[in-house]
Amino acid sequence: MIRQSLHEGWLLRAVAGGQTPPQVAGRSVPASVPGCVHTDLLAAGLIPDPYLDDNETALAWIGRTDWVYETTFDVPTGDADRVDLVCAGLDTVATLAVNGVEVGRAENMHRSYRFAVADALRPGANTLTVRFDSPYRYAEAHRDRLGDRPNAYPEPFHFIRKTACNFGWDWGPTVVTAGIWQDIGLHAWSTARLATVRPLVTVADGVGRVEVVVEVERAATAGQANAAGQAADGPVTVRATVAGSAAEAVVAAGERTAALTVEVRDPALWWPRGYGDQPLHPLDVRLHAADGRELDAWSRRIGFRTVRLDTAPDAHGSAFTLVVNDVPVFARGANWIPDDAFPDRVTRARLAHRFDQAVGANINLLRVWGGGRYESEDFYELADSLGLLVQQDFLFACAAYPEEEPFRSEVEAEAREQVTRLAAHPSLVLWTGNNENIWAWHDWGWQERLAGRTWGRGYYLELLPAIVAELDPTRPYWPGSPWSGTEDVHPNDPARGSMHIWDVWNTDDYPKYREYRPRFVAEFGYQAPPAYATLRRAISDDPLAPDSPGMAHHQKAIDGDAKLRRGLDAHLPPPADFAEWHYFTQLNQARAIQLGVEHFRSHRPVCMGAIVWQLNDCWPVTSWAAVDGDGRRKPLWYALRRAYADRLLTVQPRDGGLALVAVNETGQPWRAPAAVTRVTAAGEPRAKSAYDLDVPAYGKVELALPADLARPEEPRRELLVAEAGDAGRAFWFFAEDRDADWPAAEYDATVEQVDGGQRVRVTARTFLRDLTLFPDRLDPAAEVDEALVTLLPGESATFTVRAPRPLPAAALTARPVLRTVN
Repeated sequence: MIRQSLHEGWLLRAVAGGQTPPQVAGRSVPASVPGCVHTDLLAAGLIPDPYLDDNETALAWIGRTDWVYETTFDVPTGDADRVDLVCAGLDTVATLAVNGVEVGRAENMHRSYRFAVADALRPGANTLTVRFDSPYRYAEAHRDRLGDRPNAYPEPFHFIRKTACNFGWDWGPTVVTAGIWQDIGLHAWSTARLATVRPLVTVADGVGRVEVVVEVERAATAGQANAAGQAADGPVTVRATVAGSAAEAVVAAGERTAALTVEVRDPALWWPRGYGDQPLHPLDVRLHAADGRELDAWSRRIGFRTVRLDTAPDAHGSAFTLVVNDVPVFARGANWIPDDAFPDRVTRARLAHRFDQAVGANINLLRVWGGGRYESEDFYELADSLGLLVQQDFLFACAAYPEEEPFRSEVEAEAREQVTRLAAHPSLVLWTGNNENIWAWHDWGWQERLAGRTWGRGYYLELLPAIVAELDPTRPYWPGSPWSGTEDVHPNDPARGSMHIWDVWNTDDYPKYREYRPRFVAEFGYQAPPAYATLRRAISDDPLAPDSPGMAHHQKAIDGDAKLRRGLDAHLPPPADFAEWHYFTQLNQARAIQLGVEHFRSHRPVCMGAIVWQLNDCWPVTSWAAVDGDGRRKPLWYALRRAYADRLLTVQPRDGGLALVAVNETGQPWRAPAAVTRVTAAGEPRAKSAYDLDVPAYGKVELALPADLARPEEPRRELLVAEAGDAGRAFWFFAEDRDADWPAAEYDATVEQVDGGQRVRVTARTFLRDLTLFPDRLDPAAEVDEALVTLLPGESATFTVRAPRPLPAAALTARPVLRTVN
């Protein structure tokens, strides 16, 4: 068996015609494989960076152009019954030829392809050509053939099996890509190979069972001989080993499948992060010929764990709770979008950094959103090792998808491949049929516009659940996000199943989160611009302003700036300049999401999940992300770290009064003295109560606060401060900042050098509200360890700033780097 990579020596050229500009027409440029047209043209200096200013608009012609990739290669040496061209990912409408002979076609970015090419090969140099037709032309032709169907954006992304957000989204650029986006190579083999390996892992009564389901492809049909003159369709043996145990099975002559079960007694269990360790065990599967020769091998790391989705009816409606190893898990989650519009730039190291940021914010679940991609092996291996749970959507989002051919067959093929591919990963705990499409059919005016045409129901409620049940019954499937559990109940019913909350951002103020008592919130979010250094890299406006041309282009949400303004007007004083607008909008985002998360967590166990929209961005943009398109943490990230802490202390409105709520998301009881003080901004205590917290493991305690705490004498000058051991502080403010009578900020600040950075110590002489440092204004590489700190007079806070070089102390401790609301 020989595997030969074909990643070198590629050239790229545009097919003549269309809108190709003169500097590109007729030229061949070096191409990176894996890669895409945009990054190759950018590397060749033929296009400007589509992420800067409004360059994206001038590059729309790329998606309407046909492209050709070409390379030469030598044939693998040695005898083989078969030589296949193996393509892990082609984006998207591709025709492949070897030495001018067509060997295959592809039209689905989300699946792999294998083409027999031996008959097209010749001694010496061979030429491989991959032509990509315009995604727009393909999609628009199917749209015209089948009849248009509604979607969220004026683009035909639902008529092609391609990453939907390539066509633009309310946070993403329109960069319609083409290219060989995953590995490509030759596979020369004889007798038989492992076509698929599907490990189904269960644990019961202290025994871990790995049922290994194997599909074997034969090199020849019955009666034929292989290159060595032996019977090519004879018996072969499959052997699987894991954790010191083994099993084997014979695949008889003419047969194609086998199932063998390996049992491991008392295996160390894999747990979500925060609930236990993540032991992983190599599973090795090997295929042998009758004479003992090894024909093929497959290996992955698996984890022993069980997962189920509790949707039992109860007094509040019906649950939506992930249960891992029989322990209900509160999902402290974030939605995940493609980390770059150009997938070849998303390296394992970049993913590892992003995952570190997720773990640093106390996130334990990532939902891979349905307008992106089935995530990579790197993504899932990192999630396995870190204990990050993953909810993977099938790739349908915000559109009515046709169920006619060729789409139904393509959807079935990709679903079968992806369910099989990801079966080994313990981090994957839930498959979801789509993003918002069932909800849209109910509420977005689709039914009249569809006039009886297909829209995807057959995928979400019939095809996909059948595939998951057949290929991986160890994992739950849920037809949509949101989905109530039945077609008889509105899909976004808060009391049943999963829901999305978007009226807060679109039409209402964020305290409205408190009007919901959901079972599981799979999306909710609030916008803010990216970090200042990110803006300055991506936008050349001088001066920057909320409505300057580059800022406007990097705001993709409908009426996004007006919604930001509405939020500011409701809570904060009018910003004096762009620096203050930038700080206030980022602050408002952090406050909105922290309020929502703490409210949802305070209703544990009725609510058992909050998945904020979104963790990451794919380019520099004003969006809902906690980490911006250049990988910088926004203030929201720090707010999430607090709101998602294992032990949460929060003050919540209850029945016309206030309550202290302590939430314990650990396996040990939380016992600590607690105090709640009503205090003035000058630091004068007005009332105080003490409590002894005793919060059970994975539980909460709710304590009503007395009237002397809940009713201020001077609402514009008072606040509540709650403390309990090492859980940090919780605050309750009786007035919005726009109405509050806060004193002008006064403080003392010192800066000292420490290993790898500088320590900034701020001592409050007056009340300081949401004290934050923005060191990236001084050096784009600078980071700070803390943000959004509120201090009473006489209190101090310490910030550690990391930067490649020392930053000037005077600038670090003054506006616009150091900010408070007051």
